Amino acid sequence: MSSTIWSVDEHLDDILASVRPLEPIELQLPDAQGCVLVKDVVVEVALPPFDNSSMDGYAVRVADVEGASEEFPAVLTVIGDVAAGSAGLADDQVVGPGQAARIMTGAPLPAGAEAVVPVEWTDGGTGEGPADGMRAHADAPEGATGEVRVHRPVTAGAHVRKRGSDVQPGEPALAAGSVVGPPQIGLLAAIGCSTVVVRPRPRVVVLSTGSELVQPGEALTGGQIYDSNSFALTAAARDAGAIAYRVGAVADDAETLRATIEDQLIRADIVVTTGGVSVGAYDVVKEALSSVGDADEPGSGVEFRKLAMQPGKPQGFGSIGPDHTPLLALPGNPVSAYVSFELFVRPAIRALMGLTDVHRPTVRAELGSDKALTSPAGRRQFLRGRYDAEAGTVTPVGGSGSHLVAALAQADALIVVPEDVTSVEPGTETDVVLLR
Repeated sequence: MSSTIWSVDEHLDDILASVRPLEPIELQLPDAQGCVLVKDVVVEVALPPFDNSSMDGYAVRVADVEGASEEFPAVLTVIGDVAAGSAGLADDQVVGPGQAARIMTGAPLPAGAEAVVPVEWTDGGTGEGPADGMRAHADAPEGATGEVRVHRPVTAGAHVRKRGSDVQPGEPALAAGSVVGPPQIGLLAAIGCSTVVVRPRPRVVVLSTGSELVQPGEALTGGQIYDSNSFALTAAARDAGAIAYRVGAVADDAETLRATIEDQLIRADIVVTTGGVSVGAYDVVKEALSSVGDADEPGSGVEFRKLAMQPGKPQGFGSIGPDHTPLLALPGNPVSAYVSFELFVRPAIRALMGLTDVHRPTVRAELGSDKALTSPAGRRQFLRGRYDAEAGTVTPVGGSGSHLVAALAQADALIVVPEDVTSVEPGTETDVVLLR
């Protein structure tokens, strides 16, 4: 391990300088969810592609229903039906003076019509009072002709979705760098795109090290604890946008760890280990990673560092294997591992995705505690806290111990105490990293 003390920013800058966005691929829409667009998507088909009705009702001319009321309804001749998915009225049919066409939601507005009167404003063609909404309209005879009484006037364009009112051909639909989520997939499908060019979601392999680790659900014996880190960090990788693979805890044996990592490289764009990076006698990660894959190639290898931070002082970073796969070695204490993931691994994952903003949002908030926070000089401390956006305050949760998993589960923010600050008084503003 290097004797140089790295700052948090230096370590992160070194990681981001080494991580390159993944190569673009073309994917079908369902497979593109969570990926980042590589180039702008331009609209080729207007949305909606034609004027259509936003209501079940009657397509009319405005002049024919001017002044219509309950007492003096406008009586119009119904010349036919226009259903959703149909081409509309026959080519030789036009809604002329004194005429109307029965129309369904989403159906094209027929020639000659200027607006749609909702069925609730009519008698539904029954010759009685106002129709009972959809039921009366649906009960009218198919292909109905005859008369309809309209009890309210409408203005031009009323209840009509105009062609291109959402997007016009030639307009940008989505910009490069957009994350493809459910609404974006809906838009792409609506404008006729079946595939998009994106950067794929990074594949992250997470593994814990330590002979004391036992899988949840198994019985504990003397000196054993449950492996929580691999579960938490795998979930965190998925939350960051990655496809994550959790590997069962690996015992403190360098050869076993080396073989496990080598086996995982085939499905990894980035490898994350937790545990075994400090100066203990059984910390085998450094020994194992000294010769993983083609680590002797120029540019390969993992460097172990001390960082001016708390928790998370011991860290490792480098590349391994023939493809120079990035590897981040995190401490084994649960809070240290999670804080390190948020500060270093999450930005690396977001960089692999091709995103430009890779960081969690940071805000300024007043310390809501009733006592001062203390921090060691020369270290940037990250304390768990709960952020109240309305009050603009953050309250510490639990203590500073790096083993306090319960407190971590209650936190939604990290309170940042800078290296040159040893005490933060109640009411003092400080940086807060939002985790939700």
